[in-house]
Amino acid sequence: MIDWLKRAVVDPEITLDGDTIPIVLRRHKTARRLTLRLAPDGSEVRITLPQWAHSNEALAFAHARTDWLAQQRARIPTREKPGPGGTLEFRGRSLAINWDEANARRPLLEEKSVRIGGPLEGLEARLKRWLEREALDVTEGDLAFYCKRAELDPVPVGLSRAQKRWGSCSDGGENGTRRIRINWRLIQAPDFVRRSVVAHEVAHLVHFDHSPAFHRLLGNIYEEDISVADRWLKEKGRTLYALFG
Repeated sequence: MIDWLKRAVVDPEITLDGDTIPIVLRRHKTARRLTLRLAPDGSEVRITLPQWAHSNEALAFAHARTDWLAQQRARIPTREKPGPGGTLEFRGRSLAINWDEANARRPLLEEKSVRIGGPLEGLEARLKRWLEREALDVTEGDLAFYCKRAELDPVPVGLSRAQKRWGSCSDGGENGTRRIRINWRLIQAPDFVRRSVVAHEVAHLVHFDHSPAFHRLLGNIYEEDISVADRWLKEKGRTLYALFG
């Protein structure tokens, strides 16, 4: 057996540009083929396997694509910690972080900056909580707008911290309560991007698939070009993980 494969059986990992990255294997009952992805922050390689696939096959699949994985990892922006004098992204624009300990602890949005005070320790956490509050507020408005356009009653909406999904829609299960969750990091993106994700999930309230009927409904309720928003997420979505991890 190849040396890397012997080790991988015990502790799955891969080396990319000299760094050792763990490999996470996940079996899914509906998967029909191996799917290889890199975590948005580059912290791990993720492989989804059909129930019938062997783990060794999945690991060999990843090791045969180290060049591609390394290229994907190189595109991930360097993790930056938000702090005084730095910037953060808010609804598609860069805001200067205007910190002074004497300022109010609760962030205050200004034209080109966000003013914040309190101890320097915990600054990152306070900024993140502010972004999450803003994300929930605007997302609730987005949801009400698209549910009205789709002639649906609004459903509960919450935020997610998912590492690979921008939005999700649950069918309610046994209790019948449907719910939409939107990744809070989308508050950093331009409004049309976040709104496209909300519209996408609202369309799933009617069509729980990606059928032609789903895409027709999405095209009817979303007011802009969905392909532009999809392209933005594909090309720049990873940048939303540069701050706050």
